Amino acid sequence: MKGKVYSIDGKELRDIELEDAVFGLPVNEDLIWYAINNELANKRQGNASTKDRGEVHGSNAKPYKQKGTGRARRGDKKSPVMVGGGVVFGPRPRDYSYTMPKKAKRLAMKTILSLKAQSDCLKIIEDFSIESGKTRDLAGLLNNFGPGERTVLVLKDDDPQVKRAAGNIPWLSYLSYNRLRAHDLFYGRRVLMLESAAKNLNSFYGSEADRGGEAGN
Repeated sequence: MKGKVYSIDGKELRDIELEDAVFGLPVNEDLIWYAINNELANKRQGNASTKDRGEVHGSNAKPYKQKGTGRARRGDKKSPVMVGGGVVFGPRPRDYSYTMPKKAKRLAMKTILSLKAQSDCLKIIEDFSIESGKTRDLAGLLNNFGPGERTVLVLKDDDPQVKRAAGNIPWLSYLSYNRLRAHDLFYGRRVLMLESAAKNLNSFYGSEADRGGEAGN
């Protein structure tokens, strides 16, 4: 499929060839959901913890005598039914992370890229760098492609100057082409991709790479 390359001023420059195996796939909503939930689960700390009756600090003495008071029988003050007592079946520290199959994760990334390309949310722009590393310069460049909204910038590599400039823009996320995140890509209202990153994605996620069994995301 064909795509348009834009200048940093927002003007059309030339066409670029995009792999149908990366940018022209049918949308698989179930796989996208699976990939996003996998990322969110892997980010969970799992630190929530409560104390059961054996861990609550307190006396083991019987609070009052067994009979004659007209009240319920109490063994100690740490019972779960008492204020300040232990918690029954409360959360404990745990690991929520799990591994998603490599092929499924790669296909999820490709179907999200296809979704963005088909919905005209994806724009490919000529390679650039922010030599000054200033947020003002990057924000002015991004404004050429529309007002500030949730945007994902896909880079060809880890450009430290672009990362420095992007750090103070709350509605901007930046990703390297070989370390995409399904959550950021899917929820980005606008995806701006450098021309070199688009070419690298053609080979990184293309059909030939899938047959080679290379390391995925």
